[in-house]
Amino acid sequence: MFEYKNYDALGLAELVKNKEIKHEEVQEAAIQEIEQKNPKLNAVIYKIYEHQEEVEAFETGIFSGVPVLTKNISQESKGHPMSEGSKVLANFIANEDSEFVRQLKGTGVTILGQTNVPEFALMGTTEPKHDGPTRNPWNINYTPGGSSGGSAAAVASGMVPIAGANDGGGSIRIPAAYCGIFGLKPTRGRTPVGPKRGRSWQGASVDHILSRTVRDSAAMLDQYLYDRTNAFYARKYTESYLLASETPIRQPLKIAFTTLSPLGSAVDAACKEAVLKTVKLLETMGHIVEEKVAPIDGKRLANSYMMMYFAEVGSTFRAIESIIGRKVTYNDVEPATWILGLLGKAVSSEEFLTSLKFWDEVAIKMEYFHDEYDFYLTPTTAFPPSRLGELDQTKLEKMLIRIVGGLGLGGILKKSGFVDQVAHKSLMRTPFTQLANLTGQPAMSLPLHQTEDGLPCGVQVMARRGREDLLLQLAGELETSDYWINVQENPFY
Repeated sequence: MFEYKNYDALGLAELVKNKEIKHEEVQEAAIQEIEQKNPKLNAVIYKIYEHQEEVEAFETGIFSGVPVLTKNISQESKGHPMSEGSKVLANFIANEDSEFVRQLKGTGVTILGQTNVPEFALMGTTEPKHDGPTRNPWNINYTPGGSSGGSAAAVASGMVPIAGANDGGGSIRIPAAYCGIFGLKPTRGRTPVGPKRGRSWQGASVDHILSRTVRDSAAMLDQYLYDRTNAFYARKYTESYLLASETPIRQPLKIAFTTLSPLGSAVDAACKEAVLKTVKLLETMGHIVEEKVAPIDGKRLANSYMMMYFAEVGSTFRAIESIIGRKVTYNDVEPATWILGLLGKAVSSEEFLTSLKFWDEVAIKMEYFHDEYDFYLTPTTAFPPSRLGELDQTKLEKMLIRIVGGLGLGGILKKSGFVDQVAHKSLMRTPFTQLANLTGQPAMSLPLHQTEDGLPCGVQVMARRGREDLLLQLAGELETSDYWINVQENPFY
């Protein structure tokens, strides 16, 4: 009997290649999993079950016949919707594949649908008003994280072995941490971004996948081709990431770690424990591990990130207006999104450029930091998953948003110190991930711990720009340890 969920993506492709099963059988098994589990998890918000794929891709691609899901933002499929989690784009139909999707198809996969996202991928939890919340397979009362929460829940529950994701502030790593799976954010310029974009979130955001196994992520990273529309270019890795993930590290590495939030805010005991026990494991493996905080002004970094965040929402509104042929109004989007857009319009060009220059300053500091340390180890998040609805605005906040939003007082809000408050509240639970986005470094979340309630906690590891190979070597080794969470133990698997 064919046990679909016992195989990762490479394992399924091998069965198809060896003609032990037909790719139609794999698709049927995946569809059955989606239909059975999605009504409770709400991970998949659009289904694509009818296919006329190229036979050649099935026969030659490394992931021949493997079912996948793509994310409902930046991963357009021609002829299908791309709402980005917002009712204002509910009727938008993509007129061409994104370059990421085009290259994904070239590996032989079959796309079965799109996964849920928060509106415009702006939150670290996937609870859009338009499509409803996605639930965590480990406990459906909790969030799977965001913004790739739908993809993470789909992978962790066994619907598909891999799913499309992207990461502009932690959106691959946060859901990976919350759902007990592997999540790698590649180096800026490593993965495709076109054909209509040269950059996403000024280069902070990159596309890749979420996976249950390290080797699937590594193998997919090997498949990306040069994208001539990309504004950034990472030097090509001439060897194999898949081989790297299967090759042990043979010399002691020097590793820095911290459990302190860069914002100076609280960090949950479980998230600290995840790091500290990983430190002990690394020491038993022969590595030199030192407690050391990266030389970065964390609060300024958070404000710089939020400056980009606000401006990108304002820019998104303008792009949407060109699609719908009218102004975006308060009633078109969620109240919090509207406020972010107002703040974006209040950001001056001087502030924005100063913020981008700070990204470069931080990137240079981290280059020097990695002259001494091969890796930088932190919790992936400062807290375990929140309960669904826990992060909703209070009644007072909703009332203020309605008043300020209706009057369009973004400039006054900005002058009042509201930006600092938003940055702190938005990033307090997830303050560790944005650093890699602004510097362009690769970073991964490893599923190495669980809370007393059984919820996953991730450990983040960052490396120098371009060193995904070293990260994957470490991940491949740690995947064999007793600390690595067995995702099949969640009740939805």
